[in-house]
Amino acid sequence: MNFGEVNSAEFRQFVQDHLSEDPALLLFRYQGKVDFDLKEAVQQISARQKAAKKLPEWVADSRISFPASISLEQSSSELTAKHKAENLSGSLMMDLTGGFGVDSHYLSQGFGKAIYCERQPELFQLAKNNLELLNPGKFEFFEGDGLEYLEKTNLHFDLIYADPARRGIGNQKLFKLQDCEPDVVSAWPLFKEKSNQVLLKVSPMLDLSQAWNKLPDIQKITVLSVKNEVKELLLSWKKGKVGDTKRITVVDLESSFPNFEFEPKAEENAISQFGEVEKYLIEPLSGILKAGAFSLFGERFGLRKLEKNSHLYTRDVVPEAIPGRVFEIIREISPKKQEIKALFPSGKVNVICRNYVTGAEELKKKLGLKDGGEDFLIGTKTGSGFKVFWCHRY
Repeated sequence: MNFGEVNSAEFRQFVQDHLSEDPALLLFRYQGKVDFDLKEAVQQISARQKAAKKLPEWVADSRISFPASISLEQSSSELTAKHKAENLSGSLMMDLTGGFGVDSHYLSQGFGKAIYCERQPELFQLAKNNLELLNPGKFEFFEGDGLEYLEKTNLHFDLIYADPARRGIGNQKLFKLQDCEPDVVSAWPLFKEKSNQVLLKVSPMLDLSQAWNKLPDIQKITVLSVKNEVKELLLSWKKGKVGDTKRITVVDLESSFPNFEFEPKAEENAISQFGEVEKYLIEPLSGILKAGAFSLFGERFGLRKLEKNSHLYTRDVVPEAIPGRVFEIIREISPKKQEIKALFPSGKVNVICRNYVTGAEELKKKLGLKDGGEDFLIGTKTGSGFKVFWCHRY
């Protein structure tokens, strides 16, 4: 990427003027008619269109250059990056795996200086260009292996942040901590030696028990979701923290749901109460299910669980400030196509299956339904067998 050209007024203006247009048509229409790299300009337009919801502040800044799609897809959103940066501050921080630089930028706001590391030459140059524009004088840059830099430096950091690459040979997804790059398990003693605090962003598919097992020093795991979709797992360690209590915090951004915090041993000691459906069905936030608080959720809010593996709960009144979706049951129905057609002549009803005999897509196909409207069909298993309930959101 030619940053002299990309940063030119003419290039930037073209990108801004055509943000809402079809990139393929722009290539055809302006071929040979501009004095800059048209293909690069169109790539920037396409990237901004893809990132409009994920990175609205960066998209709105005409100075920012965007990378190829894979680096863009793997970067944090502004929303999650800002959350990670909350209550973090100090003199010096390091982003061991800088990538596109979104986390680097927002995390650095609470620090006097920041060091950005990245091994991919083109991505390094692009992020360096962006971060220098956004944070003049704040960053030092290292092109290469962040662990190599950390091993050789005499600096001591208030925060080391890392987001290990989770793609292997052939682009297969990696979930185990020790399989990702860098191997944060092997590097853990170095992290503790060189920093006062460590924050790791790991795969949302990682089993939390593996995190505790491989990195027993971790004091807190945050399950971070956006609108009830788990996006990130954050592993935190802080030097000199009194006590060895481990905590899990579930945070759902862009919603009104309260945080759900607990100690792992609280789930181990919790006892589920079981029962058939009452007036309401309650589904915990996806982050709570990811955190494995299956018994504690019911115990904390005085709910009855439908069945050991269903992870749906019931009660005849709705607890205040409950972190989950609440459905009011209209009645139990028979999942027969003729009866369903009579109840929902439009064929539109939202279908949810939790520990049911089939998945939601298969049940919709069987009953001739499409998601939509205000009605819900929830298929699940209770103590007395598989059932389907017609519900409305509470």
